[in-house]
Amino acid sequence: MKIAVTALGESPESPIDQRFGRARFFLLFDLDSGEWSVHSNKQNLEAVQGAGIQAAQYVVDLGAKAVITGHCGPSAFTTLSEAKIDVYQEASGSVQEALAAYKSGALKKSDHADVDAGFGSV
Repeated sequence: MKIAVTALGESPESPIDQRFGRARFFLLFDLDSGEWSVHSNKQNLEAVQGAGIQAAQYVVDLGAKAVITGHCGPSAFTTLSEAKIDVYQEASGSVQEALAAYKSGALKKSDHADVDAGFGSV
């Protein structure tokens, strides 16, 4: 299974990016193989509008089945949910720490967006 984690940098030691739609990077982890890769979200980081939906579609295209992030707005959350991608919000610390929390069951799957559409275009 592949899981995308929003990140401020390009390594698992990087802090979680609290914004989904305008996250700097998505780190994609394949939990079956242990491999991971870095994917820039620059096109949405600089988008005038629609960053959340476009970032969600990007994650869908990457093949992720789950997302770990700080916060996710309603449009992005809906797009991810319609694609049957689980969303885990309110993650903090490093990407590595958030992934460990996910694996241990400490992160809980969200059933709704946790911010309004205007919150930094998440």
